[in-house]
This record gives sequence, structure tokens and C-alpha cells, in this order.
Amino acid sequence: MKSMATYDLMETARNTNEWLGASARALASYPVWGLVPHPMFKVMSAWGRITERSFARMVIKPDWGIRTIVGSDDRDHLVEIETLVSRPFGDLIHFRVLGREPMPRRVLLVAPMSGHYSTLLRSTVVSLLPDCDVYVTDWVNARDIAVSAGHFDIEDYTLYLVDFMRHLGPNLNVMAVCQPVPLTLAATAYLAEEDPEAQPRTLTLIGGPVDPDAAPTEVTDFGRRLTMGQIEHLAVQRVGFKYAGAGRLVYPGLLQLASFISMNLDRHSQAFSDQILRAAKGEASERDAHNRFYDEYLSVMDMTAEFYLSTVERIFKNREIATNSFVVAGKQVDIGKITRVAVKVVEGTEDDISAPGQCLAALKLCTGLPEAKKYSHLEPGAGHYGIFAGKSWRKNIRPLVLNFIDANAGTVPAGRAGGAKTRIRAV
Repeated sequence: MKSMATYDLMETARNTNEWLGASARALASYPVWGLVPHPMFKVMSAWGRITERSFARMVIKPDWGIRTIVGSDDRDHLVEIETLVSRPFGDLIHFRVLGREPMPRRVLLVAPMSGHYSTLLRSTVVSLLPDCDVYVTDWVNARDIAVSAGHFDIEDYTLYLVDFMRHLGPNLNVMAVCQPVPLTLAATAYLAEEDPEAQPRTLTLIGGPVDPDAAPTEVTDFGRRLTMGQIEHLAVQRVGFKYAGAGRLVYPGLLQLASFISMNLDRHSQAFSDQILRAAKGEASERDAHNRFYDEYLSVMDMTAEFYLSTVERIFKNREIATNSFVVAGKQVDIGKITRVAVKVVEGTEDDISAPGQCLAALKLCTGLPEAKKYSHLEPGAGHYGIFAGKSWRKNIRPLVLNFIDANAGTVPAGRAGGAKTRIRAV
């Protein structure tokens, strides 16, 4: 009951701030204040509008917002999201482009389970859709999963990936972003030994902690400083009475968000101050840069406690992937068994979460893979998000990844070598 009360206390504080914002917005927006020539009311209304929106976003799953793309035939094609595999803790979804022939490049994008929804990769999906059939792991908020569904740790996550790869078949290119990189590497090795014909053609690993000790960061130092007991005491709570997962042990999204914001508190504070002034002057809009970023950034999801704790203990503290001693369902996974899946590592020089070297360690673990099938790219000036979204991804990394896929999976589309630019519309 103690940890449930703490969870509900956080939700109460969030709800109260949302209500305060709505009240301030409504109060300061009465027409009568137009008779009082004082900017206070405009600032108060702007503060209320932004506060209400910000705290409301924290419990809303963002929409993918991908409606149509313009294909190589210069026609609009509707995009539908279909669920191929539905599991309690996560689904395999497909972005089906209506009226388009199946694409030679089939890409499974493995999204992180690290506080944000899979929609964090929206811009990555948008950039890949014109040239690929795109599939994504869509993880479920743990607060919405009943306790009766059982537990979910990093071994379960790995087996989910194994099942998804098997479902999609061998003519597949897997791309993992950030947190799932070591587990995707393990899932591929698991298939290499247990079901070789289900292995993907290529594996692209983007900014993930394969060996956290290769280049320590603030994230890895945090895991080193605290014992598992301290981490559990500080981070784990039980879902409150409001949600379907009441009683489930989780690392709450709101607690994760507080941690995210505290790492760059000055920057976030300045961003919101500037937005309030813009809104007061009438210069803000529904889909301006601030709202587009924070609508996604503030939308957080709970992680199961066992997933979070096993990640910290087994990936960061014990370095089971880095030492090639990871065990799944009682079987040790040997990454050296990967012998025919081409592997590409992408890192950014300014990545302060998974610093350069952490992901590159994957290539050293692939002892059975010929050097000709090992690739790496270090993107100058790119931070953690820049290596899978934004200018660096669009201009430099994406074309390199598509060329890597084509070179190793034999999937060069007619007239599309290197990932030619096409237009896409997203709302």
C-alpha cells in the first residue's frame, strides 16, 4: 500500500497542476479583462494554457500521425497501421502503404522501452517509409497491464524480439535504437543457434549500451554508485488504483520524466519561459516547434520493475552482454554464433547517453562474423537523438544505412539505389 500511495500521490500532483493550468487559462480569458489594459492577464492565460497542455500530455499516448506518403509514382498513398502480433506487453505493428507494391527492403525498427512510447521514433519511421516496408515494436504502458499477465524482464523482451523476427521471416533487416541494442544483438544470436533460417539479413545497431564500461557516462555512473537495493527503493512503486495494472510493480513514467528533465533543467525551464512569452504575444501555435517536441517528450510510460531492475543489474552492472554471458530461458546466448548477418554500428560523437565505444563493442563480440560483414559509422557532431532523428540522420546516416542494407541483403529497388528522396506527409 505504501508504494501505491506514492504512485497515486504523483498522479494527484500531476492532476492538480493540470487543473491549476486549466483554471488559470479560463479565468484569465474572460472578455471583461479586455477592459483592463494590463499584460498580466495575457501572461496568466498563456501560463495556464501551456501548463494544462504539458501536464495533460504526461498520461496520453501520442498518435503516430502518419497519414499519407507520396510514392515513386507521384501519387498519394494512404498509410494504415495494422497489428500483426499482439502480446500483453507489446505488439508488432506494420505501416501498410495502400496501393503500393511490396518493397524489397523490409525493416523491423526495434523501439526502446525506456520511458517514452515507440512514437518517439515517428520521424525515423517517416524517413524510412518511402523506401521500405516498416515494422515497429509497439510497447504497452505497464500501468495498463493487469498483474495477472505476469512479469516482463529483459529475457522476456529478448524472446518477444525472437518471436517477432520469426513471424516476419528471414528476408528482414533489423534496426535497433538505443536501449534495445544489446537485447536485439542477443535475440539475433539466439536465432543463429536455435533457428538459423529465421535470422535477419542485416542488423543495424544505433547508439546502444552493449558495453557500458567502454565509455562511461552519467547514466552508467549512476548505476555504479547505487546498490540494487537503493535503486529499487528509489525507483520502484506499485501502480495506483486508477489503472488496469493496479498493484503492478513499475518504474513510473512520471518519475522517469522528472529524471530526464533534471539532467537539463536550465534548458527546459528556458524553453517553457520562452513559450509562455510567445503565447502571451500571440506568436505560439498548436503545432509549433515547442509543442511538437514537448508533446512527445512529456508523454511517458511506466516500465515493469523487473525489466528496469534487470536492465540495470545485468546490462550495466554485470555487463552480461559485454562479457558474452547473457542467459535467456536457461540457455546461454553466444554472440559469436552470428556468422552470416551483416552488422552495422552507428554512434554520435556528442552522445552523452550511450557514448562512442559502447555500441561499437558489438563488433568485437561477433567473433564468428567475417570482417567484411562488419560496418561502423561515427557521426560528427551528433548527439543521442541526432543519430536516429533530425538532420544528421536524414542527410548522412539514413542513406548509409539504406546502402548497407542493399549491399548485404540484395534489395536495391529500381531507380532507388541509396535511398532516393521522396515526399511524405505527416500530420
